[in-house]
Amino acid sequence: MAAAAAATKPEGLKLGFIGAGRMAESISKGVINSGLISPSNIRTADPSSDRRDAFTSFGVTVLESNSQVVDSSDVVVLAVKPQIVKRVVMDLKPHLSKDKLLVSIAAGIRLKDLQDWAGYGRLIRVMPNTPALIGEGASVMCLGEMATKEDQELVASLFKAVGKIWTADEKYFDAITGLSGSGPAYVYVAIEALADGGVAAGLPRDLALGLASQTVLGAAGMLNTGRHPGQLKDDVTSPGGTTIAGIRELERGAFRGTLMNAVVAATERSRELSES
Repeated sequence: MAAAAAATKPEGLKLGFIGAGRMAESISKGVINSGLISPSNIRTADPSSDRRDAFTSFGVTVLESNSQVVDSSDVVVLAVKPQIVKRVVMDLKPHLSKDKLLVSIAAGIRLKDLQDWAGYGRLIRVMPNTPALIGEGASVMCLGEMATKEDQELVASLFKAVGKIWTADEKYFDAITGLSGSGPAYVYVAIEALADGGVAAGLPRDLALGLASQTVLGAAGMLNTGRHPGQLKDDVTSPGGTTIAGIRELERGAFRGTLMNAVVAATERSRELSES
């Protein structure tokens, strides 16, 4: 598994989104803010006036139909719910010519199925996560059999605009879903629990939540020093001090094992959905 390198600015590239949800919006804003693609070269379509208005508010072209989006785009991002991907791709098949790159961010939809439905293999599958909304996403991609090195670099550029992206074999995607796809929810639960602990210890709710959130953000940022999490933990853990007393309670409550089990359970569920 390797981190992907970004390509140079794709001059004149037209990027289309099938589905105008929050993830499509975050990717659009990311590539616009990075200067990678101008708003006028991004297009989407959606029956909801709220979603259309959301995209037109930052300059994206909103068309009448998904087929128009495909016809006028060089790269087409499938950003619809997994349960309707097959129908959407089959409907668009007449418009999916081999000169177009199809990128799917639909969870659990395998490249082989996409290839069967689309009728060709110039495909890339990406698993992003919700922090892409603030430019801190963790995404992983795998390539279809006909995708080129240039396609890989282009998709890397798009997703680097909303965070970091790695390349991995598709066989890892269920585990990736269980870790980074579902992982933000685990962290939110941890932040909420830390804040509740602060309230139980006597802190006002607003202060407790602010401290919990900033502590998690800062702790994650400390990993940029290149030090192992265990080393960073040891730095805060004095003999007989407050931190080791708290860690002892975490170990007593099987904190590590519970997090590990959460990732494994989400991975297994992802596998079930992929096979259904």
